[in-house]
Amino acid sequence: VQLVESGGGLVQAGGSLRLSCAASRLITSVFWTFTTGWYRQAPGMQRELVATITSDGTTNYADSVKDRFTIFRDNSRKTVKLQMNNLKAEDTAVYYCNLQPRNGVGDTYWGQGTQVTVSS
Repeated sequence: VQLVESGGGLVQAGGSLRLSCAASRLITSVFWTFTTGWYRQAPGMQRELVATITSDGTTNYADSVKDRFTIFRDNSRKTVKLQMNNLKAEDTAVYYCNLQPRNGVGDTYWGQGTQVTVSS
C-alpha cells in the first residue's frame, strides 16, 4: 500500500488549504475495510489525531479542529481529503495520511507527510 499526499503549503492565518491523499497498490474492496485519517506532528510534539472517517462516512475530529476542518473520502477513487478553513498558527505541522484496519487487525499505513505552515 502506498499513500501519496499533496496540498500542503504556506498560508496566512484565517486562510484555507485542502490536503489530498491517494492510496495505491490497494484494491477498492480492501480500501473499504480501512478507516482513513489525518494526523499531524508539530516540531517537538507527538503525532496527534486530526480527523478520521470510515467507509460509511462516520467521522471523528480533534476538538481543536472541530468546525474548521472537514474530512471526506471517495471510496471508488481511494482518496481521502482534509479541507482546512480558518487556519491558525497552531495548526502548523507536518500532516500525515493514515489507513488503519477498521477491525483493528492488520497493518497500519502512513503517507510521507506534507508540511502545512500558517503564518500569523
